[in-house]
Amino acid sequence: MLTFPELGLGEKVLKAIDALGFKEPTPIQQQAIPLLLKDKSDFIGLAQTGTGKTAAFGLPLIEKINFNSTATQALILAPTRELCVQITEDLNKFAKFTQGANIVPVYGGASITTQMRQLKRGAQIVVATPGRLIDMIGKKALSLATVKFVVLDEADEMLNMGFQEDIDDILSTTPKEKNIWLFSATMPSEVRTISANYMKNPAELTVGKQNSGADNLEHYYYVVHERDRYIALRRILDSTPEIFGVVFCRTKLDTQRIAENLIKDGYNADALHGDLSQQQRDKVMNRYRNRSLQVLVATDVAARGIDVQDISHVIHNHLPDEIENYTHRSGRTARAGKSGISIVLVNMKEIYKIRQIEKKLNKKFHLGKIPDAVDIGEQQLLHFIRKIHTVEVNEKGLAKYLEPVYKEFEGLTKEEIIKRIVSLEFNRFLNDYRNAPNLNVDIAHQGKSSADRPRFGAPRMFVNVGSVDGFDKGKLLGYILELTGLQKEDIGRIDIKPVYSFVEIEKEEHMEKALKSFSDEFHNGRPVRVEKSGEAPKKDFGKKDFQKKDYSGGKKSWSDKPPRKGDFKPREKSEQKSGQKKKKYNSGW
Repeated sequence: MLTFPELGLGEKVLKAIDALGFKEPTPIQQQAIPLLLKDKSDFIGLAQTGTGKTAAFGLPLIEKINFNSTATQALILAPTRELCVQITEDLNKFAKFTQGANIVPVYGGASITTQMRQLKRGAQIVVATPGRLIDMIGKKALSLATVKFVVLDEADEMLNMGFQEDIDDILSTTPKEKNIWLFSATMPSEVRTISANYMKNPAELTVGKQNSGADNLEHYYYVVHERDRYIALRRILDSTPEIFGVVFCRTKLDTQRIAENLIKDGYNADALHGDLSQQQRDKVMNRYRNRSLQVLVATDVAARGIDVQDISHVIHNHLPDEIENYTHRSGRTARAGKSGISIVLVNMKEIYKIRQIEKKLNKKFHLGKIPDAVDIGEQQLLHFIRKIHTVEVNEKGLAKYLEPVYKEFEGLTKEEIIKRIVSLEFNRFLNDYRNAPNLNVDIAHQGKSSADRPRFGAPRMFVNVGSVDGFDKGKLLGYILELTGLQKEDIGRIDIKPVYSFVEIEKEEHMEKALKSFSDEFHNGRPVRVEKSGEAPKKDFGKKDFQKKDYSGGKKSWSDKPPRKGDFKPREKSEQKSGQKKKKYNSGW
């Protein structure tokens, strides 16, 4: 293991590294820095997000630039303004003890006049997004004729965002004699094309496996109904009270909507997406960096360049359109050798995408269980106890209140006080979630329609009455509550069919009570039969169970004849087949 002094870096840069508190170089820094310091050839570095790529090219770049001259000698291209700003901040830290260094960020969304003024003073290193740089070149505010080094950071993402032509235009304005350093997490054909067209026998360095993701990152997925996504997200946040994470959404609209809902529901969250002004984006990111925000809700593009330390969780509210973007998203956590967790919310139709990502990354995804009241209460209670341990006691401010407080506690032992305080906190969350349904989907029922698929773990009761008997969900619920004496919260989903229905009973002990309550029960002269079942009943009911009735002006209804064998199947195979939609082509999956 090489140290920073052994990499060949100069005294001033080493002093800056020491001031930053860097102890040991990462694998890509160990291998790339000596090569870039000594060699004058082009370079390709392949490494995942969060492995220290900025320092890998930034430190040798500071060493190679002549800061006695004001000419622009290095150009760094980045896909987003966030990454552009982050790289600039890092380079300024690396050049802290280097006199005369002027590093200017050039990106859209900020004052172009201010940026032109900064460039006019002379910038040895320009860090830019492709679009704004093209504008600067067009306005003749920047000349690239003296550039000796071009760094393409996150090259794969720039191409994914459609910057191919801009990159071609920019590189065509730079001198032929220059070095190109290309850094990327993946190596698609478009990146290979840039290498072939603009680079001369580049040295190539791969650290870790491509698309593999961090080894210290755990992957979980939760299967939920589409309608339950937001509720499931809230439960995950509630069960991880110390979370410092990013929630990824596919669209700006979803990002804003989810962030607003979280804020309204009392969570310390905010949104980051392309429709925000630069001032708004900076404000959000500053709050997130100093941990005034606990959860950042972001789009893929806006989140590129988020280099915030100690992010504990990445939550994918929806999977990205491209598999590669999953790696980029997840790379926000488990950085610099630390551990992290990536959580994906999927519906039944998206499980195949999890299998594809597993195969691509060669990583196992663990099936998680959406937390219930007990899970959440336990984690919140432990969080509460940890807060008691770490709270700062304001002795002076509390002094006048302590005497009446002590008096209130008279007669209670220490153990009793602790139990009461713990009960108050624990019961608060139990009460919030006491009647909340189980959101977990039983993936064993993947082939069945959503109406016939019970939620995970919820016992179901079959009852041989349905819509032709005059029942809808409300009437059947009232009928069951009146007959059994159960409460509304004891009943889950009710699925009404023409001649039978399924009713979820939340607890096993309530199921036994419900089954006994229907003993010798008749409805309109017909025996009401019930049984515990996740499927249709094991036997057909005979003619004696049905009474001929006329529900439609003389036309015979389903209850005029005994049901056929197939009547009790939740869904016929032919119906499943005909109900399937054609999958849309998506190049990412």
